[in-house]
Amino acid sequence: MYRQDTIVAISTPIGEGAIGIVRMSGEKSVEIGDKLIIFKRGGAIREMADYSMSYGQVIDPFDGQVVDEVVVSVMRAPRSYTREDVVEINCHGGIVALKRAMDLAVQLGARVAEPGEFTKRAFLNGRIDLSQAEAVIDVIRAKTEAQLRAAMQSLEGGLSSKIRNLRSQILEVYAHLEVAVDFSDEDAGALPTQDLIQKLGECQKEAGKLLADARRGKILKEGVKVGIVGRPNVGKSSLLNALLGERRAIVTSIPGTTRDVIEETANIQGVPFRLQDTAGIRDTGHEVEKIGVELSLKTMEEADVVLYVVEVSETLTKEDLEIGRKLGSKKALVVVNKVDLPVVAELDQVRQVTGERKEIRISATKGWGLEEVERGLVELVFAGELRCLGEAIMVNA
Repeated sequence: MYRQDTIVAISTPIGEGAIGIVRMSGEKSVEIGDKLIIFKRGGAIREMADYSMSYGQVIDPFDGQVVDEVVVSVMRAPRSYTREDVVEINCHGGIVALKRAMDLAVQLGARVAEPGEFTKRAFLNGRIDLSQAEAVIDVIRAKTEAQLRAAMQSLEGGLSSKIRNLRSQILEVYAHLEVAVDFSDEDAGALPTQDLIQKLGECQKEAGKLLADARRGKILKEGVKVGIVGRPNVGKSSLLNALLGERRAIVTSIPGTTRDVIEETANIQGVPFRLQDTAGIRDTGHEVEKIGVELSLKTMEEADVVLYVVEVSETLTKEDLEIGRKLGSKKALVVVNKVDLPVVAELDQVRQVTGERKEIRISATKGWGLEEVERGLVELVFAGELRCLGEAIMVNA
């Protein structure tokens, strides 16, 4: 059980803005609101129709001072977010008026809500289930359209429905198995063994689909780690800047400019890709650059996907080929950069170490081939299947 008192909180981000909302939930929210609010046309919150709004003022009941001009809305139990009486006071945005209104509500008997307590009450009162409660924060934190769509599907009960259906199918098989065992000598209506095996296979297939979607959901929530690797001066930083559409990494003609890993997130087809620009990989006696190379190799090892960058305007080096060999079984795209310059490199040598991996020709400085790189990344991660990005999936498994 939870404390069935009345809670209050500022429900909008603190800062300057057009409006800010103070929300109360609990059996005394209307009573407290009536002590705080005076309406221009008279009346009280207790007299307001459900799901209606009215214009008034927040008045300090202790000294009669006007705190703010507000619009008040009321949603009565059980037809509210928490299934309790909810009063929302729409103040002007800012810090002072909002905090004053909340503090007065506390002085009149409310308690400052704990983080997430409104959603907790919605869950405990049976308005939403656990997966929907988790989806609330995913909606708030969504940074791409795909993240928002998946979170909204879960919030609307899509994931819960899939799990309930799977549970129902499993229980049905379980019931038939119990009948078959307990009444083995009688014809009690149990399904034939072959039918039960088929139903179990369907359950297994559905569970496998949910687990596969959960893996994609984790990627969707946390982002795809993409290591951009290659020897010095092949255009890794230029590629990062081009994919971001802004100058994030320093680009010079001097090899070894990048010494540390630079990470930025790009929204590609609704999926957050965490692009990691790395130091050029080569043998070096420079202590600082050596640390950068070690970080590059670690990034390549830990990345979900690698963009292995080579360039065509210079002869391939042993570093180029060695990096290609280090890819091992890692998911990777071979990005052939600087195709706007005369071709010198023998790319067959690269293909010998990268195998059947997709090869994409680009010019990072000219912007050529970038869309193909983006498509290649999405296809590599999702195997060409973006079905789950519009459906309810597990992102907190």
